[in-house]
Amino acid sequence: MSVLAELQAALGALVDIGEETLQLARADRSGHAAAGRPLAVVHAETVEHVQQTLRIATATRTPVVVRGAGTGLAGAANAGDGEIVLSTLRMTAVKEIRPDDLLAVVEPGILNADLNDILREHGLWWAPDPASRAISTVGGNIATGAGGLLCAKYGVVRDAVLGVDLVLADGRLLHLGHRSVKGVTGLDLTSLVIGSEGTLGVVVGATLKLRRLIVGTTCTVIASFPGVGAAAAASAAVTAAGIQPAIMELMDAPSLAAVHRHLRLAAPAAGTAQLTIQTDGPAAITEAEAVATILRALGGEISVSEDPEEGERLLAIRRAMHPAMAALGTTLIEDVSVPRSAMPAMFDEIARIEKAYGLSIPTVAHAGDGNLHPNFIFEGAEVPERIWAAADELFRAAIALGGTLTGEHGIGVLKQRWLADELGEDQWELQRQITRVFDPLGILNPGKVFPADA
Repeated sequence: MSVLAELQAALGALVDIGEETLQLARADRSGHAAAGRPLAVVHAETVEHVQQTLRIATATRTPVVVRGAGTGLAGAANAGDGEIVLSTLRMTAVKEIRPDDLLAVVEPGILNADLNDILREHGLWWAPDPASRAISTVGGNIATGAGGLLCAKYGVVRDAVLGVDLVLADGRLLHLGHRSVKGVTGLDLTSLVIGSEGTLGVVVGATLKLRRLIVGTTCTVIASFPGVGAAAAASAAVTAAGIQPAIMELMDAPSLAAVHRHLRLAAPAAGTAQLTIQTDGPAAITEAEAVATILRALGGEISVSEDPEEGERLLAIRRAMHPAMAALGTTLIEDVSVPRSAMPAMFDEIARIEKAYGLSIPTVAHAGDGNLHPNFIFEGAEVPERIWAAADELFRAAIALGGTLTGEHGIGVLKQRWLADELGEDQWELQRQITRVFDPLGILNPGKVFPADA
């Protein structure tokens, strides 16, 4: 019996071999598509469906790619020739909400924004805030170690997950982590799974650490500067002053101009870079005033709003970055992080690389935590070698400044070749050995993070 026949016998109509479904499973929002055609998409609806799929995959040595909403930006959930796609998108249940313990137990397919709509009725929220929160799943957020606009103050996904339920490649179910605030029994396998990009197992449930809804108001500060260097230095000054905004986003001149065109807003003055800063909670007004004072002293043109709706309208300009870039052509959306004090130096490096390669690299940054998203725009489906050469210099510059290849998108297939440069050969090999312990046959997301033959 063929692998497909075994899947169909065990899972029936959950096994989808429609051509459109298979083609969609080849790509994510990175612009990258896997070669070939996946074998089938299994639309798992229960933990048992996941276990059945993986038992068949193990018995037949068939590779499996786990997939949520397909909103990733590193190619980690893209499925290629002969691979089983295991979709958890239908596993959307919120199994438990405990306001007294500030936790929720959820399935991986629920969308980030949908979860927070439900939690809001209980006076709670889950803090991770990726730009894709309206369309990305909690399971995908966990698999990539997602971040977002609120990370500097409220943390990333790793800070908001107490435990995960994980199905191993052979179908065994593990319950990792704990429900208590503290828990240090044994090795922290929960943290190991977060950001593992489907290489260690399939997340089928998560115990999430929640926060109470913020009391107080939200203030928004918009600051325009005559160049990105001045804006980056100003954001570093806010951090150095000990102020911790909920959001501090930086848009360089090309990205700001592109978004204004996309949204049909009046064009900003040539060369203008912009900081969008939000403060929240009981001290929001005082903190916004302090931020405005710092930015004004450094040459910023400042406007301050205490209207939450106006704040969301202003923040929507930053959130429109991805569609604005897509309107310019095919986009390689990159993701490096540096220490916050090194932000001005990293923008200097980007300017140097632009000049050296004759490129414009529109860049936005989560300035509150030093996470930059340089965008390489090109025509066609394949990334030109000139773009990869420029990206190579950008990655190496970030590492040289004490930073990292990726702050929130992950390695996937797009950054494999640079992974050992950051980790070093010994740590690279140790991490590879860890994946073999979880997945001895190497069937889980082969070719992602580490080369398939490594």
